[in-house]
Amino acid sequence: MESGALPVAAPDAPGAATALDPADWRAREAAHAARADALTAAVRERRTRGESHPVEDFLHTYYAWAPGKLRRWHPGAGVELLGAHERAGWAHYRATARGAAVDAAALAAQRGRTVRWARAVLDGTRGRPAQLGCFGLHEWAMVHRASPEEVRHAGLPLRLGHAGTDEVVETHRVRCSHYDAFRFFTPSAVPRNELRPTREGQPALEQPGCLHASMDLYKWAAKLSPAVPGELLLDCYELARDVRVLDMRASPYDVSGLGLEPVRIEVPEGKAEYVRAQREFADRAAPLRAALVGACDALLAAAGPGEEGGDAG
Repeated sequence: MESGALPVAAPDAPGAATALDPADWRAREAAHAARADALTAAVRERRTRGESHPVEDFLHTYYAWAPGKLRRWHPGAGVELLGAHERAGWAHYRATARGAAVDAAALAAQRGRTVRWARAVLDGTRGRPAQLGCFGLHEWAMVHRASPEEVRHAGLPLRLGHAGTDEVVETHRVRCSHYDAFRFFTPSAVPRNELRPTREGQPALEQPGCLHASMDLYKWAAKLSPAVPGELLLDCYELARDVRVLDMRASPYDVSGLGLEPVRIEVPEGKAEYVRAQREFADRAAPLRAALVGACDALLAAAGPGEEGGDAG
């Protein structure tokens, strides 16, 4: 139990199992905002200058959560914040006699299908062994036989050139299991992939060694907010940020101009380096994925039996 958490069952906050006194939850709120500011400082500074970064800004363009949204701390479902009467007017909160709490039942009713979909993907992923032999070839397949105009990061040169990049794809086994990577493959690369990921098949195909599956924990945490504790949201964000760096270091792009050392997956030493990092990220992701499944379960329990809910997965 968190420091300052009082074991109470507040009658006017159905489902609330604990309560946090103001000193404790305001300290967590302040620590969260400071951590979020530190994590997003470079992104926010670049935005003031109208600049972008092909590696670091991905989390705020592809996932479309502004840095400012990360600053707002939530306790998660099942926690009453004593004295937090101002939060009663916040989205997805409800007033209690002593403060406020996340309105898990209303949130589940609104986002029921999304919560069920998130749980299916997360639980299916954690139930499989990590596959560590993809070597990040999804990024290479996204530029296979592409014209210069079709290269996704036009500001970055290809480290091996176009012909060298094509050769890497054509001389390696490509086995991408993640739909949101596969859907960006060039037409010539699609038939080279041993798998045919689909949106509908995500719960049955995703696996914990996939870099994009680890990055997507941030997406799921954001979609489940405010039923996810702020600390968990930032843990997922920080993991996604670190994974993104490896993703681009192992890509066909020359990232040395950004101060990053390439992971040369086309040679045995680079493959070994990639697998080591991939395994470490899978280990970091496992407890976060389990915690997100727990958040889904808490929301579904609040919804009650037979409540399908709205929203989309």
